Amino acid sequence: MRFARKSRVGATVPTASMADIAFLLLVFFMVSTVFVRYRGLKVELPEAEKIEKLEMRRHVTSVWVGANGAINIDDRNISLDQVGVIIHAQLTANPRLIVSLKADGRAEFGVVSDVIQELRKVEALRINFATDRERDS
Repeated sequence: MRFARKSRVGATVPTASMADIAFLLLVFFMVSTVFVRYRGLKVELPEAEKIEKLEMRRHVTSVWVGANGAINIDDRNISLDQVGVIIHAQLTANPRLIVSLKADGRAEFGVVSDVIQELRKVEALRINFATDRERDS
C-alpha cells in the first residue's frame, strides 16, 4: 500500500517587514555616524592677493602654528623636534604628500621658519602656505 502526501511544508522567509528593517538600519547609521572635521589650532591666517585652491585633499596634511608658537599636526600638540619625525613617517606612507602650513598671522616668523627647516630636513619640499583672501576694505 502506498501513502500519498497531502501537503508539503514550504520553507519561506517572510519579507513583509524587510523594507521596515532596512529603513530603520539606514536611520540608525545616519544618526550614529559622526563626521569629524579637522580642527587643528585656532589661527587667523594672513591675507593674500592671489591664492590657488588645492583641489586634491587626499594627499594633504596640515601643520598648524598658533599665535603663541604652539605646533599641531593631526589634532595633536607637538614640539618642534617631533615635526620632522611625524612628517617623515607620513611621507614614507604617501610620497605624494603635500604639507599645508597654516600659520597664524600673529605668530613669530622664527617659529614658522624653524618648522620649514624641519620639513626641509626630511625632504618635505611640497609645501603650501595657507592664507585667507584679501578682505574688501
